[in-house]
Amino acid sequence: MRSIRDALGFAAAYRWLQMTLGGNARQRYIEEYVQPQPGQRVLDIGCGTGECVALFPKVDYLGIDLSPKYIHAANLHYGHLGRFITGNVDSLSAQQLGQFDLVMANGVLHHLNDQQVQHLLRVARQVLRPGGRLVTLDACWIPNQSLIARCFLHLDRGEYIRTAEGYQQLAQNVFPMCQAHIRHNLMRIPYTHIILVCPQKAAAAVA
Repeated sequence: MRSIRDALGFAAAYRWLQMTLGGNARQRYIEEYVQPQPGQRVLDIGCGTGECVALFPKVDYLGIDLSPKYIHAANLHYGHLGRFITGNVDSLSAQQLGQFDLVMANGVLHHLNDQQVQHLLRVARQVLRPGGRLVTLDACWIPNQSLIARCFLHLDRGEYIRTAEGYQQLAQNVFPMCQAHIRHNLMRIPYTHIILVCPQKAAAAVA
């Protein structure tokens, strides 16, 4: 198990595994849940090697990831489509980032403890414009989960894979209108994802 986890520290191995096991999962997730619109300003927290931006319409995209190797690969392959910088979730601040129409955190929350998740959610809420959305995608434990799916979740590098209720409780503390979606068929292998769609409150109408 450890050898697989260690290999994913290399950008090429990470990109290969995403494409091999994920198939068109990323595209389906973006089309069905993220739903980016042309001209939007998009923040991708934990952008990895940047594949998501290639599936977007023309947007003002900023990708942030902890791994300098991932960011180097992202700039190499997708630098013409957006901006990629190295950054830590714990150091993110709304003042530095500016305002966005859409925030993503794909495969991030299950790597963070509860305090770090709350910080990420609060930053997302602060940077979202009225009517904007935070969308997240993570591995998830559920009752009566298939044995194969549980085995693959155990291989994941994330140390904080939660139940659906665990993710929802954390998210709803910051985004009360957050909705959760459980998916078992996004990848080519048995796997359980939870997708959180967290809308920012729209601006109050002016009489």
